[in-house]
Amino acid sequence: MTPRVLIIGAGFSGICIGIALKRRGIESFTIVEKADRVGGTWRDNTYPGCSCDSPAFHYCFSFEQKTDWSHKWVSHTEIQRYMEHCVQKYDLTAHIRFGTEVKDAAYDADRCQWLVTTVQGEHLVCDALICAVGQLHRPHIPAIRGIEAFAGAQFHSARWAHDVELSGKRVAVVGNAASAVQFIPVIAPLVDRLAICQRSPNWMLPRGDRPFSTAEHDRFARYPLWARVYRWWQWLRHELRFPIVRGAPWLSRLLARAAERHMRSIVVDPDLQGRLVPSYPIGGKGILISDDYYQTLNRPNVELIDEPIARITRDGFVLDSGREVPIDVLIFATGFEANSFLAPMTVVGTDGTTLESRWRDGAEAFLGISVAGFPNLFLMYGPNTHLGHNSIVFMIECQARYIVDAIRTLHRHELRALDVRDEVQRKFNERLSNRLAGMVWARTPRSWYKNATGRITNNWAGTTTEYWWRTRKIDLAQYRVFHGSR
Repeated sequence: MTPRVLIIGAGFSGICIGIALKRRGIESFTIVEKADRVGGTWRDNTYPGCSCDSPAFHYCFSFEQKTDWSHKWVSHTEIQRYMEHCVQKYDLTAHIRFGTEVKDAAYDADRCQWLVTTVQGEHLVCDALICAVGQLHRPHIPAIRGIEAFAGAQFHSARWAHDVELSGKRVAVVGNAASAVQFIPVIAPLVDRLAICQRSPNWMLPRGDRPFSTAEHDRFARYPLWARVYRWWQWLRHELRFPIVRGAPWLSRLLARAAERHMRSIVVDPDLQGRLVPSYPIGGKGILISDDYYQTLNRPNVELIDEPIARITRDGFVLDSGREVPIDVLIFATGFEANSFLAPMTVVGTDGTTLESRWRDGAEAFLGISVAGFPNLFLMYGPNTHLGHNSIVFMIECQARYIVDAIRTLHRHELRALDVRDEVQRKFNERLSNRLAGMVWARTPRSWYKNATGRITNNWAGTTTEYWWRTRKIDLAQYRVFHGSR
């Protein structure tokens, strides 16, 4: 009997694994999605200027290459339409249950099944549970004193309040990373005053965006091999950047100098230039790309504030120096609760231990996919699978292939469950931790790649080529195998 599979989440990961299962002839799966449509982060993030930080040609599935992207770097609306196209083309709609949010999941060791409870009170049963909820879906709001006292509108960039009028208003943006550098240039010409609250500066390079020409579209459509070569060229260009996050001194210095020269060629104020040079090595946080953020800082109605906020008041906020900054609208561009992974779901394994308690010192998994003591639980975009140099879609496809191989192995060999061995997971993560200690992220004091204790829980320590090799098929010797017919 084919294993019954439950997939949580209908973003890129959930769609990818659903299609991968169908392509291998497995139809016994259901995707549960808490929202009313697919898309994940591209459904949730609708702020002005929202776009992808990976080239469009590389930010799609290799088996469903889109050749008519409008630009080299595309907006969230195009990506959302692409995902909806994939769902329709591969007939996933019948497998998706919208408005279904998972509350908890517990493993029944006697039956080798997962018992899943939804927020709506429904009880679901499956043989294999795939968590495809991603890392960047729970907005982080910093705990600033007095935040509840603010009388104006306030919201997170990932939950953009489109009904809030910004024209002519005094607006403050807390945060200056990937999302902020996209929407700040869009809203700056509209507002009366814009205060950008910067905790630390970021390394930034030009995006170099442009529309694809009609001739390029025609060539991609007429010659599929050319489109494939172009895609792999994009992948190779980014793969060759791995030495930067590995901390290669000569390359890091070269790139940092180029980034600083680029900034100084645009920002006119010498004092402001000095405040935009990071103190951490390039690559230690995500390298931002923008064609218009630095230009926005030259506007007379824009102010960069790098002094900490002491407290928020009814009419604005007060800085550590005592200076009061009056504002009408407060926008948080402060990222996500990326280190908590499957939260707020409760996941209970074979011995009654929750995944939360197992991960109290930091999330970890074998290949970012399997966790010892949680049989037939598979993670997508799990611990230590984020990248600092290439497209996450590549990693997602690797994980989908590995998980489908595991599920087909269960069926082919009439197995009840697979549970990664404790010693395999331990040795994998010990080696991974040793490698991460030599990466550029380890030399950066604070970033969303690290948890509260400073452990790097989000990033992969190798190339995407290495990850592809290690996930090309499942090795049963690395798992405890439970036999028996279904």
